Amino acid sequence: MTRHIDTQGIAVQMKDAQDKVRQIATITSQEPAFDVATAYQVADLVHQARLEQGAAAAGRKIGFTNAAMWARYGVEEPVWGHMYDSSIVYLPGSQGECSLARFAEPKIEPEIALHFHKAPPENADIAALVDCIDWIAPAFEIVQSHYPGWQFKAADTVADGGLHGMLFVGERISLAALGSEALEQLATCSVTLRCDGAVRETGRGSNALGSPLAAMAHLIAVIAKQAIQRPVQANEVVTTGTLTAAFPVSAGEVWNMELEGIALRGIGLKFIA
Repeated sequence: MTRHIDTQGIAVQMKDAQDKVRQIATITSQEPAFDVATAYQVADLVHQARLEQGAAAAGRKIGFTNAAMWARYGVEEPVWGHMYDSSIVYLPGSQGECSLARFAEPKIEPEIALHFHKAPPENADIAALVDCIDWIAPAFEIVQSHYPGWQFKAADTVADGGLHGMLFVGERISLAALGSEALEQLATCSVTLRCDGAVRETGRGSNALGSPLAAMAHLIAVIAKQAIQRPVQANEVVTTGTLTAAFPVSAGEVWNMELEGIALRGIGLKFIA
């Protein structure tokens, strides 16, 4: 007889850990049968609880778009989580500041964010996506783990909102402004990630499943086959996955991302306690 999994109880435990910035044992260690499909049920319960408390859904984050990380975490495809108006910051310029007090074991990821002026169709290919996107921007996503030491399985990350902490969005430009080579630039552009001036890693747009737009098309396909339907809507921001490894951050550090091969202005972020 299959053991019943208390998704509501897990959702309460997960949301409490997020709200109180505390870490818990992985859900998969508590419930060995806990899988990705069940984890999305838990994540949706947490999402509904946040909406009931007044949060406004504002977008999605895509995680694990770099296939090189799949074997380490037992992932077979990218995962996604909700973002809210309270977790997205639009930088007034190219520099910002971030307090670490609200995060559990935070790390930083340089990404490219997309904004949709209309909802993409369920079967959207790259061409259909382009028609739905009005702007793109460089972004830093702060990810976190409510499980000690970043030790978890794929289902644990889904239950934890895709590990989303906060998104800092830089200067926005229209996709049309990139011209006829926009699709190629999104795939071939490079990003250099620096901490206090020292290069930590250089990545490419292709690290996000081939390109940020390919990652987005894959997300739409993933959502379309899920039991709980939460398709991407107009006015949502989607951050398409890290272009380098994720790096731990500490108070006092200043991180910068510099882009080449695409007309996006780099951004910087200073961390405070």
